[in-house]
Amino acid sequence: MTLPADAVTALDTFQKTASWEQRARLLMQWGDRLPALSDADKVEANRVHGCESQVWLVGALQDGHWQFSASSDARLIRGLVALLLARVNGLSAAELQQVDLPDWFNQLGLSRQLSSSRSNGLNAVLQRMRELAA
Repeated sequence: MTLPADAVTALDTFQKTASWEQRARLLMQWGDRLPALSDADKVEANRVHGCESQVWLVGALQDGHWQFSASSDARLIRGLVALLLARVNGLSAAELQQVDLPDWFNQLGLSRQLSSSRSNGLNAVLQRMRELAA
């Protein structure tokens, strides 16, 4: 499966970073670049359950490809969600089912820094994306 352009950029950027401090800074920068969700989108119906932090997710199908927007009240989670969006935006529903979350964060060099609760939360976000695409 070919990676979306944003995912290629993310991989390239993170794989060039040697230290965890640099990766953490990059993670925050990715989160800061997430477009803000409107208050109208930050409603209970769009909240992802299974995350310790508050995460909201909206998705839209455009020409057979999914585009998601998301936000979180936690800065680190915003960064992780931004990297997840980079990986999935532009995929078809079938491609979305094939995304391997642990492998993606492993390729980025971030898997060791993902606590089990963060992994569970990100899995909940991906699961919600799959439900929206179904």
